[in-house]
Amino acid sequence: MADDFSFEIQKHVGILSTSKSGWTLELNLVSWGGRDAKYDIRSWSPDHKKMGKGVTLSKEELTSLKAVLEAEV
Repeated sequence: MADDFSFEIQKHVGILSTSKSGWTLELNLVSWGGRDAKYDIRSWSPDHKKMGKGVTLSKEELTSLKAVLEAEV
């Protein structure tokens, strides 16, 4: 099953933070397993070959998150 795992970063939206080890927490548009791309927040190694756990959001979910954050700040 691990061989079926594939991803493609279609657009780098932005870096949210960088750790001392060089890993970055990023917002990207990612296609997982050849499916339609979704917005994704997760940590990435400098070469983008390794990744940490993250969250994947549709455009609608990202818009809702933005509204919640704007109301909170």
